[in-house]
Amino acid sequence: MVSGLEASVRDALARLRDPGTGRDLVSAGMLGGVTVRDGMVQVEIAVPRERAREMEPLRAQAEAAARAVPGVISATAVLTAHRAAPPGPAAGGAPPPSPGGHAQGERPRAAMLLQEVGAVIAVASGKGGVGKSTTAVNLAVALAQKGLRVGLLDADVYGPSLPQMLGTHEKPQAQNNRIIPISRWGLKAMSIGFLVDQETPMVWRGPMVMGALEQMMSQVEWGALDVMVVDMPPGTGDTQLTMSQRVALRGAVIVSTPQDVALLDARRGIRMFEKVNVPVLGLVENMSYFCCPNCNHRTEVFGHGGAKAEAARLGVEFLGELPLTLAIREHSDAGRPVVLAAPDSGEAAAYRAIADRVWEKASGQATAGGPRIVVE
Repeated sequence: MVSGLEASVRDALARLRDPGTGRDLVSAGMLGGVTVRDGMVQVEIAVPRERAREMEPLRAQAEAAARAVPGVISATAVLTAHRAAPPGPAAGGAPPPSPGGHAQGERPRAAMLLQEVGAVIAVASGKGGVGKSTTAVNLAVALAQKGLRVGLLDADVYGPSLPQMLGTHEKPQAQNNRIIPISRWGLKAMSIGFLVDQETPMVWRGPMVMGALEQMMSQVEWGALDVMVVDMPPGTGDTQLTMSQRVALRGAVIVSTPQDVALLDARRGIRMFEKVNVPVLGLVENMSYFCCPNCNHRTEVFGHGGAKAEAARLGVEFLGELPLTLAIREHSDAGRPVVLAAPDSGEAAAYRAIADRVWEKASGQATAGGPRIVVE
């Protein structure tokens, strides 16, 4: 059953016309799938591959038309290629190039996103539960405390955690068909968690997830930023590939705990970024040890030093280690990152030192053998 909002979007799109034939998108058979979820719209327009370049203005018009429909928060339109099978080439011949300059069968290259951001840094992990999001938030706040213009993007569409960690569940406002990011703790932040109810499960297939991710990059009014920290989902899947293809990533920070199982997945994450030509800025060992809040006794619950040894083995920099402490957990749950809530603590000092080193490397100011911080 077509929802009322989807019907309204389809009606708006039906008024657009193919500039070449003058026919509207529906009668021309060009309007493909229209997906509407929680006010976010994704539209597919089927065009012959050889016409992809000339149809770009129509794609932009479709996005604008969908965004203008009341109830739509954001919209993305994509061109999907189709064409009748061409006559077979002469024996031994190669298919001719298309008029647009792309070989037949080759998809036109999409424009890079976040071009107003000086450095985009991915914070990633091979597996979940290693404190990646906590690390990303504290690094972003530490960078903002340096006086930098910082954005924080939650790319984990299935498990968004930024609203909780930033201490706000407010809904973003729209202005001139652009989403205004949430301002918190000196950051500009965006997460799918700001757009949907806190308990709503994101039961979406991959294309819808990638469409939502691209909307949070292309249709949010980020403005000019010095750096953007991207909290990546765990693993090495579609989101990582999309980010490497659509964003000029300056580098990646890999977060792991010390035990072998986590390091095995961290190793995969490092190799994945290497395969897509994204520099690995370094490896962080999180939950490196546990400090008793009563007697301050140190226990190496998950082992210790595994990430440092793995970094040396893989030839990447070891950025530092962070303890498993009650303070980090309490401040994260309360929506006040520890670098903000307890700036004089050893944990905050460790995050700031890692942030300093990451910024040195991402901004091209780094020298070999930067500082490593251990919290005692």
